[in-house]
Amino acid sequence: MFFQRYYLDCLSLASYMIADEKTREAVVIDPQRDIDIYLEDAREHGFQIKHVILTHFHADFIAGHIELKKAVGAQIYLGSKGEAEFPYQPLADGDELILGAVKLTTLETPGHTPEGISMLVYDLDENPDQPKMILTGDTLFLGDVGRPDLLASIGVTAHELASMLYDSLHDKILTLPDETLVYPAHGAGSMCGKQLSSEAVTTLGEQRKYNYALQPMSKEAFIEMVTTDLPEAPHYFVHDAILNRKDRQTLSEAIIASWHAYSLDEVLEMLKNGAQVIDVRDATEFAGAHLKGSVNIGLEGHYATWAGTMLDKQAPIVVIAEEEDQIEEAIMRLGRIGFDHVKGYLKEGLNSLQDHPELVSQTRRISAQALKELEESTTILDIRSSSEWDAGHIAGSLNIPLNHLTERLAEIPQDKTVIVHCQGGYRSSIAASLLEKQGYDNVIDLVGGYKAWSMTTAT
Repeated sequence: MFFQRYYLDCLSLASYMIADEKTREAVVIDPQRDIDIYLEDAREHGFQIKHVILTHFHADFIAGHIELKKAVGAQIYLGSKGEAEFPYQPLADGDELILGAVKLTTLETPGHTPEGISMLVYDLDENPDQPKMILTGDTLFLGDVGRPDLLASIGVTAHELASMLYDSLHDKILTLPDETLVYPAHGAGSMCGKQLSSEAVTTLGEQRKYNYALQPMSKEAFIEMVTTDLPEAPHYFVHDAILNRKDRQTLSEAIIASWHAYSLDEVLEMLKNGAQVIDVRDATEFAGAHLKGSVNIGLEGHYATWAGTMLDKQAPIVVIAEEEDQIEEAIMRLGRIGFDHVKGYLKEGLNSLQDHPELVSQTRRISAQALKELEESTTILDIRSSSEWDAGHIAGSLNIPLNHLTERLAEIPQDKTVIVHCQGGYRSSIAASLLEKQGYDNVIDLVGGYKAWSMTTAT
C-alpha cells in the first residue's frame, strides 16, 4: 500500500493519496484545489488517480474534486447525506472502495457537518480483518473534535450537530482498536476546532487517553462543552461550504481569467467604482510607500484566511505586488478559498507611481520603546481577538477585533492619534491600511505588536 500525507501550512490542511502498488490505482482524499502535487506524485509512481473522496463539504477551503475530475476523470465520492450539483457516488455506512490489496470502508460520522464521513483503510496483505488507519476528516482531530456550529446560518443547529458528533465518536470511531492510526483533515491553526494538535498522526488509543473531548461524559455534558467558547469563524466559511457543492470553474481557469495587467489609470478608475485593491507585500514595504486606498494583506502571514475575512466576496479584486510570481501566488491562494473574482494586477506595481507622488501614501510606525515615551494624546487600538485581549493587554487600550473593525469605526476617535497593534505586527498592518482607506490620517502601526510591548515592559 502506498500512503502519502500532504500538508498545506497556510490553511492547516491535510490531504491524502492512497494507492495499491500492484494495480497502480489511487484515491485522493480531501484534496486542495491546486492539484499538481497529486498529479506529479501519480506520474512519478505510475499511479492512475481514479477516485477522489470528500469527507464533507469543507468550509475553510475549496477542495480540488472538480479539478481532479476534469484533469484525470476521477470519480467523486461524497457521504450519502451530501447533495451536490456535480455527478458523484454516494457512500453510506459499510460501502467499500477496493483498490487491489487496499480497501477503504465508509463510516458515516456526522457532527461537524450532516454529511460527514470517515474512511477506514485496510492493507489486505497485512491484516484483512483490522483497519490500519482511519481518515477522520473534521469529525475527530488530534487533540480535538470538529466544531458543530459552522452550518447554523443554513438551517442546522449546533446542538443538533453536537448530538450527532457524540454518537459518531462513541458508537463508531471509539469502537475501533487502540492501535488504529488517526489521520484528520486539519492540524494546529485551523478554525474548524478549538485546540488542534500540530502532530501529523497518533493512535486512537492515544486520543482516547488525552483528547479532552473523548473523556467519559454524558451526551449533555459533551454538547455543552463543544458548543461553548468557540472561536469566531471567518466570514467566508459559509460561502466555501456552499461553493464546494457546486459545479464550477477549475482553479487554473480562474487564474487564467484573472491574469490581466491594468494600467495605473485603469486601477484608479476601478478603485473609484468599488474595486478592492490589495497590496500583498510585507508590512515594512507597504509602510514605506503604497497606493492610496489599497489594503495590505501580506503573503507571508495567514493571507488566505485574512483575505477571506476582510474582503468582499463579490467586489472585484486587483492585486499589487513586486514580482510576477507573487502575483500568481496571491491569485492562486485566493482561489484556494473560492475568491475567483480577481480582475488582475497593477502593471509595473509600485514603479507605476514614480511620477505620481500625490497617489503615494506612507504608514507611520513606532517601536514599543518609543510608544512608552510618547507624550501626544493617543488612542491605543488593540485589534486582537477578545481571548488574546483577556490574556493580557496594554492598560487603557481599546479592543476591537480586526474582523469587526469596519463595522465599529464609530468607536475610534478621529481627533487623536491612533496607535494600532496586534500580537506580532501582521494584522495591525491590515488594520492600519483599512483605517487609512476610511479617511483616518493619524494612524501609527506598533512594530512587533503586543509581543514587543511585553518585552519592553518586562525589562
